[in-house]
Order: sequence, then structure tokens, then C-alpha cells
Amino acid sequence: MPPSVSTSNTPPQSKLAGRLWIFTAALMWSSGGLFAKWPIFYADDTWTDEIRGPLMAFWRALFAALFLLPMIRRPRWNRLLIPLGGCYGLMCVTFLVAMTRTTAGNAIWLQATSPWWVFLLAVVVFREPVIRRDLIPLAFGVLGVGMILAFEIHGQERFGVFCGIISGVTYGAVVVLMRQLNTQNAAWLVAVGNGAAALLLLPWVIGLGIWPSPLQLLALAGFGVFQMALPYMCLVRGLRSISSQEAVAITLIEPVLMPLWVALIWQEIPAWWTIAGGSLILTGLVLRFVVWELWLGENFSGRISSK
Repeated sequence: MPPSVSTSNTPPQSKLAGRLWIFTAALMWSSGGLFAKWPIFYADDTWTDEIRGPLMAFWRALFAALFLLPMIRRPRWNRLLIPLGGCYGLMCVTFLVAMTRTTAGNAIWLQATSPWWVFLLAVVVFREPVIRRDLIPLAFGVLGVGMILAFEIHGQERFGVFCGIISGVTYGAVVVLMRQLNTQNAAWLVAVGNGAAALLLLPWVIGLGIWPSPLQLLALAGFGVFQMALPYMCLVRGLRSISSQEAVAITLIEPVLMPLWVALIWQEIPAWWTIAGGSLILTGLVLRFVVWELWLGENFSGRISSK
């Protein structure tokens, strides 16, 4: 789900175009499971379970940062870039560790709890007032994560599940920090995050001494450009004409599609408790960002303006 990005000083476009840009971003984001579960990374015995996630995170971040460099305009330093880079790097690593150590469904649904981590961070750290409607995804998220944890915590995949939760926390922190930096160039912010992730992992990768094959390198380049860098550019274009709340609602297709693609292409079927827990998380997000924010919000505004 997208962070808030400044939309000032940008050319006007139709709402339909904005929605199509956001839909395209979500569609590209949903391909993450296809890259992370690609058998070429599992058939090679050197890419063991312990190192596969961090290795993928390094190469994806490196290619994304390199792709974004020419798009950076007027970069400016801000002290919040330091925690942004750290949280972004940890988010990348923990999400891909979760993706490779557990199911794609567990990984994406646990990261999809980020809105209620955003809520908690905003209230506790930045002392923002409690908004009652934000308690909706929080309650459903607790139920959904609780269901997944109840069945996974004693299994072999519990470390992957733990990393999935951390990826949701750090993604929430990234969203909050990007909101604080929303006057900065979007390509600059995303490049800083990916560059920091690559730099943090670089000494470990060099020390490890395991390098991708040509085919793996091509796949990792696609992972970084197609699944990470390009969707953020689509996100920025879409936010020129629609609100971040509507963008959040549209990007709810990502956690729905990602496990579906993995099931269709790589035949990884989520457990019933993953589907049930993910459905609870999705229900809370839909109630908050679609029913309450968009449908009820627009109807309420319409009734007020018609009086």
C-alpha cells in the first residue's frame, strides 16, 4: 500500500488515468511472489534457505536504485533520510526472507498489516489524535494475524512468519517517514531506500562470495525494475489526480493477486488458515479504505453539499 506523495506542481490528468496508473502499480507489485518463488533460485544448492532472502533483497534493491538514479530531480538532504534508509532496508530483507521461508500468502498478508502499524506509530511517536475509523483495520488485523500465528508459530515456518510481521512494522515506518518527507522528489526517496538496503547488505554479500548465474542475474534485474522501481513511478503518476486513500483502496488487489499468481504458476497453495487470516485483514482494510473512506465519505460529502 502506497505512501503519501506530494502532488503539487504536477500537470492535471483525469481520475480514470490516475486510477489506471495505481492499478498498474498494484498489478506489478503483485508479481513479487513469482520472482521470489522462481525455481531457478531453489534448484541451485548454493542458494540455501538461510541466505536466499537477503541475497534477493540485495540484488533487487541494487537494480531498483540504479534504474531510479536518472529520474532523480533536485535531491535534498534531510535527517529523516537516515531512519528511512534503515527501515526501508530492513523491510526489503524481512519481506523476502518471509517470502522464501514461508508461503507467499503468509508473507504478503502479514505485510498488509502495515496500516495499523502506521496508526500505532502515528499515535505513539508523533502524538497524532486517534481517529475512530482507523481502529477498524486494527481490530481485523489483530484477528487475522492471530489466526495465522496460531497455526504457524509451532511449525518450521515460524521464522518466516516472524519476518513477515517485522516487514509489516517496517513498511508502516517507511510510510510514516515518507509522509514526513512528502515534499521531496519521489524517485529520490525510493532510490535512497533501495540504495541504503543495497549498501547495508553489500559487505555481507561480498563476504559470502556467492554470485548469481546469468539467468538468475536477469531475473533479479527484472525483480528490481519491474516489481520495485517501475511500480513506484506509476504510483507517483497516479497520485497526481486521485487521493492517497483511493490509491490505498485500489492497491488492495496486490495481496489478493500475489498468492493467486504463485498458486497458478508455481503451484504453492496457501493453507486454509492463511486464507482465513488474510480474509480478515482484507475485510478490515476494505471497510476502512473503501466503505468508510470512499463510499460513505463521498455520500456524506454529497449530502452536505446538496443541502
